[in-house]
Amino acid sequence: MLAVEIVLLALAGIALFLAATSVRVVRQIERGVVFRLGRVQPDPRAPGLAMLVPVADRLQRVNVQVVTMPIPAQEGITRDNVTVRVDAVVYFRVVDPVRAVVEVQDYQGAVSQVAQTSLRSIIGKSELDDLLSDRERLNEGLELMLDTPVAGWGIEIDRVVIKDVALPDTMKRSMSRQAEAERERRSRIITADGELQASEKLTQAARTMSEAPAALQLRLLQTFVEVAAEKNSTLVLPFPVELLRFLEAATPRSDAHRQQDPAGVADAQNSRSVGSSRPRSAS
Repeated sequence: MLAVEIVLLALAGIALFLAATSVRVVRQIERGVVFRLGRVQPDPRAPGLAMLVPVADRLQRVNVQVVTMPIPAQEGITRDNVTVRVDAVVYFRVVDPVRAVVEVQDYQGAVSQVAQTSLRSIIGKSELDDLLSDRERLNEGLELMLDTPVAGWGIEIDRVVIKDVALPDTMKRSMSRQAEAERERRSRIITADGELQASEKLTQAARTMSEAPAALQLRLLQTFVEVAAEKNSTLVLPFPVELLRFLEAATPRSDAHRQQDPAGVADAQNSRSVGSSRPRSAS
């Protein structure tokens, strides 16, 4: 009897051990890939309890979350012969756990190596202006280059983002001078445009004042008021040429000639008086 009890207890212990080794828990963020006698099973285990065949099955868990992997900074020469240092980050996840385990030994290391190679290739194919201003297109191209080889590994590239572009100090100074020259050019263009518009308005104002001479006098009086408002002791008064022409046209010509040359008029009168007083000779 005692021997039978011992045998039963041994069998119960073995059954409990086998039951404990045949049950695995798969988390929500994981999928279980089962190898039965070294051969992979086509259907991965879903989250929850996973029943295994004792001794024959081995379970390997695969994380299906999105993995954020920084790409180490890569140094290269752009298409316009500028040395730059670029780093990026890649987001990917496993969509086929069986292929991710079977097709590649270390899928995270493989993705990292492919990302570094693709980043160096993008640097060599792009110009410096594209790396600085057109990163969206470069991100799409880099994502396409990564997605092509890793698709056979059961991995999906979510997105790739270029984080930073490091330039040499000499290039930074050159770009700074270029930006300063561009701002100077824009300021000169704006100033010239303002002067052109001001000259057009002044031309219209002069045309209007030439049609109405009184408007010129009003503008002159307004100038007096503006200068007097500053409480200056000295007043510089410009005398318009149009006013001289107006006075010349309004003054009679004989009076103006007499006022301009009074000495000539007196000489003419004296010569006429002397001629009349001289005696005439007998014929």
